[in-house]
Amino acid sequence: MPSRTPAAARARPSQGEAEAPHITHGDRVIDPSTGFTKMDLVHYCAQVAPLMMEHLAARPVAVVRAPDGIAGELFFQKHEDSDSMAGVLQLDPALDEGHAPLMEIASPQGLRSYAQMNVIEYHTWNALKDRIERPDRMTFDLDPGDGASWQQVQEGARLVRVLLQELGLPAYLKTSGGKGLHVVVPLKRLRDWATVRAFSKAIVEHLARTIPERFVAKSGPRNRVGKIFVDYLRNGRGATTVCAWSARARPGMGVSVPVAWDELDTLTSSAHWTVQNIGARLGTGNTPWDGYGQAAASLGTAMKRLGFVADEG
Repeated sequence: MPSRTPAAARARPSQGEAEAPHITHGDRVIDPSTGFTKMDLVHYCAQVAPLMMEHLAARPVAVVRAPDGIAGELFFQKHEDSDSMAGVLQLDPALDEGHAPLMEIASPQGLRSYAQMNVIEYHTWNALKDRIERPDRMTFDLDPGDGASWQQVQEGARLVRVLLQELGLPAYLKTSGGKGLHVVVPLKRLRDWATVRAFSKAIVEHLARTIPERFVAKSGPRNRVGKIFVDYLRNGRGATTVCAWSARARPGMGVSVPVAWDELDTLTSSAHWTVQNIGARLGTGNTPWDGYGQAAASLGTAMKRLGFVADEG
């Protein structure tokens, strides 16, 4: 499973845990394309909480708020000023000096608290709070440019997996709930942010050199028309990636869902599952990522195979 945090720590309540927040304006429509309401969002969060907490546990989180629904202005929030939200913990300010504290969803109550605050999306760091300077995963976000088909995205994910396998690295797959796919590599917490980011960039540049008709290593819409940008920037300190089981603030409200590699060809889009049809998937839950925690890899061998030299200075 994604979290290697002891169960007792995962279950620890936050301040005000006993007082579930009252939901106001529950009939407010969040997604005009479907009529999905704020109270529907509260119910959705309660549904997925047992699965989502495995991906949120002990990990700094950023959230996307939509006070006027997904058609209105969205606000990306990385820090928490309030210390009285049920199920939400403020982390040690020393983890991100010069800012308000980072935050953690400590229990399902935190999802309800943030739903009341019109939060739709949850984005997590690539490190746990107890060793924040040593990432425990490397994430590749396959972001298709204009004209790139869904079939190209599926093919791209398979090619990324093949390269990672050749490097001796495990690869886990999930939908983003938006346009692309996420390939996630669990890591032993041995390397710093700069090294993990630089190595992930080297992997993407290798893909772009080897298969230039499919991949580009430069961001920006003009660089990836008809191609896929594999976003390695998710691997920098403070960068985040949408959490598994999070809804997305887009029409239809797709959901980021862990999937098995042999399911890839059956997916119709990255928003194959939405807040409306997710119920049938809950029974499968996180099982496509079984063995994730035990698969954590060291990057040493992979670096040698790619000819990458880490900067020790």
